[in-house]
Amino acid sequence: MKRILITFLVLLFAATSAFCIELHPGKGVTVNPARATWNTGYFQEALVRRGLEELGYNLKRTKELQNPLFYQSVALGDVDYWTNGWFPNHNLQMPKNFYDTADVYGYVVKAGGLQGYLVSKKHADQYNIKSLDDFRRPEVKKAFDKNSDGKADLIACPPGWGCEKVITHHMKVYDLNEHINPIKASYSASVAEGLAQYNAGEPVFFYTWAPNWTIFKLKPGKDVVWINVPRIVPNEAQATAQERMTVKDIEGAVSNPIKLGFVVSDIRIVANKTFTSKNPAAKKFFEIFTIPLNDINEQNTKMQNGEKSQKDIESHVDQWITNNRDQWEGWLSQARAAAN
Repeated sequence: MKRILITFLVLLFAATSAFCIELHPGKGVTVNPARATWNTGYFQEALVRRGLEELGYNLKRTKELQNPLFYQSVALGDVDYWTNGWFPNHNLQMPKNFYDTADVYGYVVKAGGLQGYLVSKKHADQYNIKSLDDFRRPEVKKAFDKNSDGKADLIACPPGWGCEKVITHHMKVYDLNEHINPIKASYSASVAEGLAQYNAGEPVFFYTWAPNWTIFKLKPGKDVVWINVPRIVPNEAQATAQERMTVKDIEGAVSNPIKLGFVVSDIRIVANKTFTSKNPAAKKFFEIFTIPLNDINEQNTKMQNGEKSQKDIESHVDQWITNNRDQWEGWLSQARAAAN
């Protein structure tokens, strides 16, 4: 009888241990995550981090990196992944032979990376602004000149961002360097200043993307309008997706279709191949994780309204998981199954 009891306990322990391994396939594995410098991507990063933690992985503190440095680091294996890849927008920022050692996975938001130029609707109507070319006109430049340098001020992107390279390309190919001054300071601070100017009734001219809180605060069609580039002239990174630079049925656009001048990008997870090959549960989670664009915009707006600490972001993650519990548990189940 004692022998039977011991055998039963041994089998029970083995079964319990196996069950724990299935629940936490990442146990004992340390992960080096990264995230981008723009805070509108923090929420997605925190959600994926939480998923890996629930799978048992031990995640180090997330490194915040400029795009080119991240792509070099993940290719070398210095970091394991990030959630902030924009393709094809980031293609030119990758080192040579990037795909030998790293790859992209899933779709955080497919075709979610909408980008372009917006102008306060009141002033677009007043000056009949339809395109970047309209900023050649003296009366338009004067209206949007904030620092009295004779150029219209454009809230643009900081150095190192993919959009900064595209905006620089636009200024060159459309011959606008003598007419438009791209402001490359902190994006959040610049847009906050632009919002204050808009609320004071002043003209506003800015670049933005979705997901982003800006188009929750300044609604296209009501507060601002999307404007055209003069013509579609892709840079090297955009050339293979030129058809995605002209878009139909965009709310608040001055024309339909509208020539945005930016590729509508897919937001994807990027990871080191050695990491994903050794961690099939993490790879599977990367492949199936996705989130509605409106959910990101809503969270980004909360951040802009003051809920921007890491503790706040974790609270947003808790709430999103609660609201999407079945889907979340389904992702974890699929990831665990992939490890068997």
